[in-house]
Amino acid sequence: MPTTRRHVLTTSFALIATAKSASAQTATPDPSPPESCLTLETFPVPGGDRPHDVAPAADGVHVWYTGQGSGILGSLDPTTGNVERIPLGDGSSPHGVIVGPDGNAWVTDGSLNAIVKVDADSHDVTAFPVPGDHLNLNTPAIDGDGAVWFTGQSGIVGRLDPTSGQVDVVEAPRGRGPYGIDATPSGDIWFVSLAGSYLARASYANGSIEIALFDPPTSGAGLRRVWSDSQDVLWISEWNAGQLARFDPTTETWQEWKLPGDAPQAYSVYVDERDDVWLSDFGANSLVRFDPDTEAFASIALPDPDAAVRQILGRPGEIWGAESGVDKLVVVRTSCDG
Repeated sequence: MPTTRRHVLTTSFALIATAKSASAQTATPDPSPPESCLTLETFPVPGGDRPHDVAPAADGVHVWYTGQGSGILGSLDPTTGNVERIPLGDGSSPHGVIVGPDGNAWVTDGSLNAIVKVDADSHDVTAFPVPGDHLNLNTPAIDGDGAVWFTGQSGIVGRLDPTSGQVDVVEAPRGRGPYGIDATPSGDIWFVSLAGSYLARASYANGSIEIALFDPPTSGAGLRRVWSDSQDVLWISEWNAGQLARFDPTTETWQEWKLPGDAPQAYSVYVDERDDVWLSDFGANSLVRFDPDTEAFASIALPDPDAAVRQILGRPGEIWGAESGVDKLVVVRTSCDG
């Protein structure tokens, strides 16, 4: 059964620069803005929070982040620099965060071994325990029916029905490694395995989880994160190979591109409203944009050494990342307007 509690701490921090408004989302993807239009800004969060994952809130203003080092879910207001910190429970160590269709934040907490819901308005915290021990819960995603799916690097994939509280867990193929997970616009669930080096589709039928595997062309590529574009095509960061991969589920065909630089390490991946693909490159300490139309990369150097951006999410006109290495959040604004 889920458990509920509430406790909030608030901390205020100064902005590094004035926030700009995000551009409005258009009905069809616009052309990629030139590099000259891309501006970067960072926001400090409390020392020791070690922000791991980040997700813009449903209100269009705030940005959630998981404070893995302090056991909190943080909420940054970029217009003021205020950070509100919501403790998730004794011994908490949250990893992933995603915003559900109800506007609430859903968190995977490895130390609590639970999926945690934080109410966007009241900040009430509800924990849904996951059966098993030391699952190393990683990343959440929400399917077309509103179910919360999640990965565990120990070698599991799971599904939570938020209405009933039922949690189903299955062992993943090839053991340890399930990491990034995402839902396509059609509501399908796809995940990748870092250690197993595969892409997989997960589905739920007749009360059980089913998994179908798809191997990339590069053996041992180390698939870390996955994100869908507007056409249900999957984009994948290949950590070991330093590559970006594309998989079309309709034709079951792959493409791969090496990131720029001598020793790229592709960690996170996200597809924005223009269907441009964004990655974090640990090797170059940069954020990287890939334009699928021109197959061109653009790199944006991060101002802090060893920033370690482990997750990217966004909203129209804004690309957000969590700099786990320096206790900051970072945003790239992609609008050419003022």
